[in-house]
Amino acid sequence: MNTQLTIGFLPLVDACLPILALEHGFAEDEGISLSLVKDLSWATVLDRLLYGHSDAAHMIAPLAIAATLGRGRPAQPLAAPFVLGLNGNAITLAPKLAQRVRGDEEGLGDPVKVGAALREIALERAAAGKPLTFGVVHRYSSHNYMLRYWLASCGIHADKDVDISTVAPPFCAEALELGEVDGICVGEPWNSVAVEKGVGEIVLSTSQIWRRGVEKVLALREPVLEEKREAVLRLIRALCRAAAHFVDPINWEHNAAILARPEYLDGSPELIRRAIADQILIARGGTMIHYPDFMFQYREAANFPWVSQAEWLYSQMVRWDGLTFDRASADKAARVFRPDIYRAALLGTNEPLPGASSKVEGSIVTPTVVGTQQGNMVLESNAFFDGKVFDPQRIEEYLAQLP
Repeated sequence: MNTQLTIGFLPLVDACLPILALEHGFAEDEGISLSLVKDLSWATVLDRLLYGHSDAAHMIAPLAIAATLGRGRPAQPLAAPFVLGLNGNAITLAPKLAQRVRGDEEGLGDPVKVGAALREIALERAAAGKPLTFGVVHRYSSHNYMLRYWLASCGIHADKDVDISTVAPPFCAEALELGEVDGICVGEPWNSVAVEKGVGEIVLSTSQIWRRGVEKVLALREPVLEEKREAVLRLIRALCRAAAHFVDPINWEHNAAILARPEYLDGSPELIRRAIADQILIARGGTMIHYPDFMFQYREAANFPWVSQAEWLYSQMVRWDGLTFDRASADKAARVFRPDIYRAALLGTNEPLPGASSKVEGSIVTPTVVGTQQGNMVLESNAFFDGKVFDPQRIEEYLAQLP
């Protein structure tokens, strides 16, 4: 008899792996009967998970850490044994603003040049009492942290020079259209929706800010993970099969059509296919560009929950919530990511397993062969745009040298 599991998700392209695990029978092959529940905001996805209405969730990684640490609500320990994807977000600005900061450049801008141009505008607007406003999908999201990281590195203080508000992903294009925000940082297909409507132009991919930035995770309450451990191991194997299927070009058309269905993204198969194929239309009527690894759902241990990535997210929580670094809290944040569960699920399969569970983020600039527990693995660049590196053994020192 199959084990029943319910997974909550938001209508985003990077909700693809649970959806495809269900639609292609990978979950059923592992003895899992999946039920997927669509929500419109991350707050609702989290509520559904914490109150036991779902077993697991497609979730923004920092939110799993925030819930564990009790940021904004009573603490409940969550576990993330599988990363559903890296990268996949973009920064989209209102057309006139995008054209000012991009200048004559075609395609995606250079983060340093775009940031310098935006700084002048942001300071002018702030001095006039009409600060630029950006929409992000949640306070505890990689979108918020990536946007803030980039702005701060370019000399724009996110809490003084600009305003940042929360907008649920499906409403980001409307927020731009109504002039409620000047820019958004959101996942696909919602940047492309704004472009197609002519209300936004994409200026940066967040993978230009951190080349291998962690994005969504599979999150569960710790008691559920312990209670349903064997089922979770089987689910992870199904999700790995879905990831391999998702990145294979021969499947792009079919998978885009599945994701576009009303019960999932309820959107355009063409826009979804573009994201899957790393194709980006910068502005309506413009030229389509190919940006490799815009989305990153497989290979190079993309699905492996590196503890160092959880610790980087904690460092940004300390930075932007005005907290003092606390070793006990850092350890709790690190334990949210569960490489032990990932390894237990995939040991003995054909999936490569890293030899380490943590690494210095931002330290790899050229393809590098790394030690493995199983199989072979080459990791490509995981650089931050400003050249900084994050050593999880030196979080306090890292925070001290940030602007």
